Amino acid sequence: MHRLKRLLPFLKPLLILALFGVALRVLQDTLTHYRYRDVMHYLRSIPSDQIALSILLTILGYLTMTGYDALAFRYIRHRLAYRRIALASFIGYAFNNNVGLSGVVGGSLRYRLYNAWRLSAVEIAKVIAFCTISFWLGFVVLGGTVFIFMPPDVPPSVRLPIHSVRLIGLLMIIPAAAYLLWIAIRREPLRLRQWEFELPQPGLFIAQTLISSIDWILAAAVLYILLPDRLPIGFHHFLGIFLLAQIAGVVSNLPGGLGIFEAVILVFLAQFYPAGAILGSLVAFRAIYYLLPLGLATLLLAIHELLERREGVARVARVFGRWAPGIAPHLLSFTIFVGGAVMLLSGATPALVHRLHFVPLPIVEVSHFFGSLAGAALLVLARGLQRRLDAAYQLTAVVLGASIFFQIFKGFDYEEAVIAAILLLGLVASRRHFYRKATLVNESFGPGWLLAIGLVLLSSMWLGFFSYKHVEYSSDLWWHFSLRGDAPRFLRASIGVFSVLMLVAIRRLLRPAAPDQNPPAIDEIERAHAIVTTDPNSQANLALLGDKPFLFSESGRSFVMYGVEGRSWIAMGDPVGADDEKSELLWKFRELVDLHAGWTVFYEVQRANIHLYLDLGLTLLKIGEEARVDLKEFSLEGGSRKWMRKMMRRVEAENCGFEIVRDASPLLPELRTISDSWLSEKKAREKGFSLGFFAEDYVKRFPIAVVKREGRIVAFSNLWESAGREELSVDLMRHALDAPSGVMDYMFSQLMIWGQQEGYRWFNLGMAPLSGLENRSLGTLWNRVGALAYRFGEDYYNFQGLRQYKEKFDPVWEPTYLASPGGLALPRILTNLAALIAGGLRGVVAK
Repeated sequence: MHRLKRLLPFLKPLLILALFGVALRVLQDTLTHYRYRDVMHYLRSIPSDQIALSILLTILGYLTMTGYDALAFRYIRHRLAYRRIALASFIGYAFNNNVGLSGVVGGSLRYRLYNAWRLSAVEIAKVIAFCTISFWLGFVVLGGTVFIFMPPDVPPSVRLPIHSVRLIGLLMIIPAAAYLLWIAIRREPLRLRQWEFELPQPGLFIAQTLISSIDWILAAAVLYILLPDRLPIGFHHFLGIFLLAQIAGVVSNLPGGLGIFEAVILVFLAQFYPAGAILGSLVAFRAIYYLLPLGLATLLLAIHELLERREGVARVARVFGRWAPGIAPHLLSFTIFVGGAVMLLSGATPALVHRLHFVPLPIVEVSHFFGSLAGAALLVLARGLQRRLDAAYQLTAVVLGASIFFQIFKGFDYEEAVIAAILLLGLVASRRHFYRKATLVNESFGPGWLLAIGLVLLSSMWLGFFSYKHVEYSSDLWWHFSLRGDAPRFLRASIGVFSVLMLVAIRRLLRPAAPDQNPPAIDEIERAHAIVTTDPNSQANLALLGDKPFLFSESGRSFVMYGVEGRSWIAMGDPVGADDEKSELLWKFRELVDLHAGWTVFYEVQRANIHLYLDLGLTLLKIGEEARVDLKEFSLEGGSRKWMRKMMRRVEAENCGFEIVRDASPLLPELRTISDSWLSEKKAREKGFSLGFFAEDYVKRFPIAVVKREGRIVAFSNLWESAGREELSVDLMRHALDAPSGVMDYMFSQLMIWGQQEGYRWFNLGMAPLSGLENRSLGTLWNRVGALAYRFGEDYYNFQGLRQYKEKFDPVWEPTYLASPGGLALPRILTNLAALIAGGLRGVVAK
């Protein structure tokens, strides 16, 4: 079962890779009688007036998409300049069309822009929801209508379980009809907790459907225009084929339906047009309708960000200097990966013959072979660059430097040489960001990386075999060397690439297995105990609870304690131990998590270490504030401490006294009785992970603060002490049912007095969850939601009461953070965290 859980995250990428492979196979079969040169010839021969008209239709299509947002602002009754609406809409849809129609990326960009223009989180949520519904509403209405009344003929080669697409049309019409009926009948607004969503009027429904339908018709028209002039089918027939291909692309979950969309179009149109012309039209369609708007949207977004901060343009260099350590490795990793893909695809296509005569044949052969190997190496090294590895930096610099010469001498491919040179300059300029000395061969590759590498390799192999399909393959071909011998060079390079990647895969398979995630053994707890005594953070004592596995540094001077719930691998606090080992230990933990295809999470991390988590590429969320009392300034004197003096006199009047017991072993039975009765009275059960629970081996490791009344213990708490007497804190806090009122206030006050006498610097009162989050219009969505939960969530958790209780001791409040992946994974991570602390999901909803 454990192995199956580890494999589950890889199943989706494998399925996507299989679908992509099927699409390439369909393309190969459809293009049986056509060559690479036929596709390139048609691409170069598309008349300029057709290209101009397709660009014009693309512009009209993206202008139509702005109607979604314009209608949405009419729906929420919020006035905003159309130029701003159009900017947000264009940028959002340009990105969505290229990375998939899920709306996640486009929605995030819309949120960023609309938030800057003073829209509230609820208003932005309504706009995004309205646009998403509008986008698909027209699709199902238009598609349903076309499939029912003008269904495209399904080619005999396509084996569908149905003989006509009319059934698909009926299924598409149903949700649109249901939506119209719902908004026509329902009068009252839709309420989700404290938020209220007004349903649109039927007239708005018509406008939504009309705009979306025009959008899809214009998108189909762009491709229709790029097809050959002589059109044996009308546009209404082509529209049904286009919409079917879009459905297949969406179902595949590939970015932009890449490969799947093309395969469907080819299969349906192969009986009407030359397949080479169809593929050439599809390449032009991708460039005009997808890539051109994406480039323009990226430029507009950059210009907008600069203009929004025009008062700080003079400080751009300093700002970039602060953020570059987090951005540069990820940006370089992406560009190096793309550069490797370009080199592999270049090696799979024929060289330009007129360029080959400038280079001797042996140099051409060697350069082509090693140029393809360099491309494959860059795919692998990109992962090491993302991890900031010094070895990856050095190897990438060598590979890029050599690639410049390989690309020149393999066929005077100066375009690829220029790309490699630009990448090398960018890499050298970022040298300081690659500081880690970890072993490159131990780098892990998650499902996303494996999928990306697989897609590039499949594309390269398909392109090569398609380019040389006219060649008769035989064993002699491997040893054929000539200036026009592109196919043999492709085959030899492909074998070299797969051999290198297989060696990398075998090396990873033969490495030591990842440690089991079991609770630590006694000797591991003792090792951790020795390190805890050197750490200035009292929270490090949670390691001695024995419920969290450890990951030790190479030297054994530091460790990370963590728990696993679902896909979330959650480290408790910052690394414990030597400061100079924290960065590398965090990376080591990240790599362990990646081996299991999990999510790396750090809970309750401190502000001083924020830069370490940004280096990991994690998102930081403020989850509350920690209260620490400055014991050097602590005093019982003054008007603000009157309540404390009065409380202490009242408790002591009931014959209560305070003391510290260093050896708790004789007291364990009595402490157990108090703990059990306290849990019973609270109708609660023990928590864990970030909170201690009553376990005798754990409790007896610490001094115990007790309050006695007439010789009998009525309250107790175990003490956490840190190295250098930097911090004192408590964990378990339990009292008997007949303890006097205010006994815990009395214990805290006495502990602060005792800690001050013993020379401790701080007394840590612990964290107040969601404290310090502000619900401001320019704040993040997390801050707004957290602030609302803090304000209105008293029935679930005593957020404000806990803050007020600690506030009376006049502490210094310090922010505490959660470092984790962001996006759609965050809600599941928070659920896993709550389950880990509560001992399961049942404990989350029950006390």
